[in-house]
Amino acid sequence: MDKTTAILGGVYGIIVLVLVFAFVFEQQKTDQTSALGNLVQSSPGSQLSLADLFSKSQDGVVQIIVRKTGDNSSDRAIGSGIVYDLDGHIITSNHVVEDYQKIRVVFHDGESYPAKVSGTDRFADLAVIKVDADPQTLHPLPLGDSSKLRIGDEVIAIGSPFGLSGSLTSGIVSQLGRILNPPNIESFSIPNVIQTDAAINPGNSGGPLLDTHGEVIGINTAIQTQTGEFSGVGFAIPSSTMKRIVPSLIQSGHYKHPWLGVSGITVDPDLAESLGLATHSGFLVENIVADSPASKAGLHASNKTMTIDGVKYKFGGDIITGVDKNPVSKLEDLLNYLQDYKSAGDKMVMQIVRDNKTRDVTLTLQERPYSQ
Repeated sequence: MDKTTAILGGVYGIIVLVLVFAFVFEQQKTDQTSALGNLVQSSPGSQLSLADLFSKSQDGVVQIIVRKTGDNSSDRAIGSGIVYDLDGHIITSNHVVEDYQKIRVVFHDGESYPAKVSGTDRFADLAVIKVDADPQTLHPLPLGDSSKLRIGDEVIAIGSPFGLSGSLTSGIVSQLGRILNPPNIESFSIPNVIQTDAAINPGNSGGPLLDTHGEVIGINTAIQTQTGEFSGVGFAIPSSTMKRIVPSLIQSGHYKHPWLGVSGITVDPDLAESLGLATHSGFLVENIVADSPASKAGLHASNKTMTIDGVKYKFGGDIITGVDKNPVSKLEDLLNYLQDYKSAGDKMVMQIVRDNKTRDVTLTLQERPYSQ
């Protein structure tokens, strides 16, 4: 082989290697692109249209007919509910089934079954009822993660407003972390409630508030109205609360809410300046229940009064500014933390301001007394 032939042979070999590497590289790119395309197409988190959301969810939403007294049609109440599992458990609002005599559940296809109450929780306005239905009739709806909600997120409500089963409305999350004060719960509030402008009317109670992936992120529970009909503000119990409470209602019929045993008001800059408080935010303790966790831990209630613009305020008590190193700037912060992260029997460290000094107080939470 002469020198020229050897050189050409080497060049030819190099060209072949380059072509081989180029082919392999392009094939890898094609495989990666194909894999990515498959991943996108099969992604379970893709958003659905309103029509697809309704089609996907309608079989898991039921109408609940409750006979409160007697058997006359005028004595019945109508609400909504969602199928929770294949055992026939259905989640609804406590006020829908409260004081019931008979309960009947009607599915989207018209099939209906009598139901029994498994557990109720009036402090969170949640209840679980159970039907003995054919498992093929049951289509559980998945519970989503309400902690990921943002103001402005799109939501839909499905239920039976005015008895019109299978009705859909849509809107947005208009606020988060609201406190609801139901008329049938004397001194307690429901914390961490979702506010929405999706139309909710009588009969929607107990039905789902869904995100755009078809997951339940709340149970519709109340409206703010002067007429008894929807006027732009509705409220839903978040799925984070449901996940904590519903399993307990199924297992024992009851949920033990953690209880602190205090009442008071939120501190803001104007109130702090008027009362001469040492901090411009927090929760001012006005009253403490005897033998409560707060009383046993030695918290101080307010012992002075002052009238400001015709309103009498109590002050001089401890100001709660944090719990377990989480800041408390208002009442909602304290109640939401107790609801989402604490159970009866848990210890909790509170940061308080007393006599212009900050200190820590440790207490053990008790179960909320039903009579309070």
